[in-house]
Amino acid sequence: MVIMRKTQANIRSTAKEASHERIVQAAARAIRRSGYGGTGVADIMREAGLTHGAFYAHFDSREAMLAEAADRAGAESNAFAASVIAAVPPEQALQALMQTYLSKEHIAGIETGCPVSALGSEMPRQSPEVRRAATRRIKEMIDLVARQSPEWGQPGAHERALVTVATMVGTLMLARAVDDPALSDALCGAALKRLAPSGA
Repeated sequence: MVIMRKTQANIRSTAKEASHERIVQAAARAIRRSGYGGTGVADIMREAGLTHGAFYAHFDSREAMLAEAADRAGAESNAFAASVIAAVPPEQALQALMQTYLSKEHIAGIETGCPVSALGSEMPRQSPEVRRAATRRIKEMIDLVARQSPEWGQPGAHERALVTVATMVGTLMLARAVDDPALSDALCGAALKRLAPSGA
């Protein structure tokens, strides 16, 4: 009898974890697609295949869900960037990352792309927990870029990474904002040219 109760509790726990994962995945896509303000609990729960009433079994508040969604979106973006870097020789890593980040595919892929470029302008109006989660992932992104520098560990490498990330994010925001494909291409091309490592 005790074993059966433990098994049932484990099944319920596993089911709850799976439901939580579906909610976070749906929310991480939704915030990039619709922004923080356009992401409602009812829509997320529907997309996750769950009832609205089940929400509070997983989160204390909408802000808690948004913070976890921001963290997940940033983690996914950074993991993808790391996979791009790992797929090429070290001396080509930064250039490959920048080209992928400013590619037509990434410009079009708002729902699965970089959350910083999708949500940056909304960030100052978010709760401290949402901003904290996003900030942690932005710092990871900067560190990932800095580590691709031949001068990694020296003060200049971190400063260059700050400029590189700021330029990449700003360029992507503008390239997505304009309705002129030629201008979008020109923005990305100019940024890639200016950011190219010496000798690239």
